Amino acid sequence: MSRVANNYWIDERIRAQRALPRATSSLASVQQISVELIGTRSEVRRRGGIVPAWVVFGMILLAVSAVCVTVNLRTRAKAQVAASQLSLMESDVKGLREVNAALKNDVERLKSDPRSIELAARVRLNMVRSNEYIVPVE
Repeated sequence: MSRVANNYWIDERIRAQRALPRATSSLASVQQISVELIGTRSEVRRRGGIVPAWVVFGMILLAVSAVCVTVNLRTRAKAQVAASQLSLMESDVKGLREVNAALKNDVERLKSDPRSIELAARVRLNMVRSNEYIVPVE
């Protein structure tokens, strides 16, 4: 079945590539010009058609290779971007863990150390002892 379809396809290509008849030439001269240009149908079939099969296969192989290379390059570029984002996020997480540890340390000091409680009350809440006086200085 594929051989019949292939012969039909070759015949259609041959018909499409025939030279157009000139107004002054007869039909026989057009057929002679066509035979001189591309040969008879049996010669074209023997040669494997107008375009050799290895050329068609090579073009398909080249197109598939180009698609694969393009996909690989885009994938590598996206992987590099993702790797840089990962390293940036890891450094952010490290910084946040350090800040979190410092805050936990401050909370523990404020729960247990009376001097740090007094200092925090004076600095953050502007509190004073009952025996102290505030003298505003301008």
